[in-house]
Amino acid sequence: MKATLVTIAICLFAFAAFSHTKTNKKMKTIVLVHGAWSDASAWSAVSPLLKAQGYDVIEVNLPGHGKDNTSYATITFRSYVDLVKKEIGNRTDVVLVGHSMAGMVISQVAEEIPGQLKELIYLGAFLPRNGESLLALAQQDADSHIGKYLQVNEAGGTANLAKEGIVDVFAADAPQSVADHLVANFKADPLAPLATPVILTDANFGKVKKVYIHTLNDHAVSYTLQQQMVKNSNVEKEYAIPSSHTPFISMPGVVAAIVLQEAR
Repeated sequence: MKATLVTIAICLFAFAAFSHTKTNKKMKTIVLVHGAWSDASAWSAVSPLLKAQGYDVIEVNLPGHGKDNTSYATITFRSYVDLVKKEIGNRTDVVLVGHSMAGMVISQVAEEIPGQLKELIYLGAFLPRNGESLLALAQQDADSHIGKYLQVNEAGGTANLAKEGIVDVFAADAPQSVADHLVANFKADPLAPLATPVILTDANFGKVKKVYIHTLNDHAVSYTLQQQMVKNSNVEKEYAIPSSHTPFISMPGVVAAIVLQEAR
């Protein structure tokens, strides 16, 4: 099954790469939400491929990430959820994509505005059940490499990774120049949002279509945990790609092709 899904992903990439016809009579919206220790620039190689097919693409930059200097003391999980909802505005039929930690965020957004969403796409992401937090899920992940590099500063309210573990955890398949850039620009993450449980119901979150893109060589959110989370949820479709935790770096065309396939 794995091989079949990988083949599908690669074929979809070929279709997207060589198709020059925009198929959308009405512009639809794809919202991309980055994960922890990341920012909106993570999507820089994916977004142009989506826009070229006529989609309105919104790259959300969560508070405290990238060049945003919001004080970590004021950042909560609610800060993330509210920003994504603000970026969506009154748009409908939205394809909402979340990477890694953002799986928690898009799940809560779906609970609160289910009628505005076409579907959720989880990219190597945490997929929670009601009452679960990211930390609770991460503690179940014996195959993740994060634990041996994690540096938690409870007094400062931050979570960081030791420098020597950044490439191993996030981008083992990235070109050296990209890996060097990642390490040089790495930034600690606010701790509070990681410990906050989601509140989800079958009536809202449960009714939104869910797609999961497995990252088979993932050292952050292991494939083992990905499978378990999908098993515990009502995911309608699964894809799998042979990438690290950051396929938008190593395989942006494949990621874009899957998202385009689902957005049609």
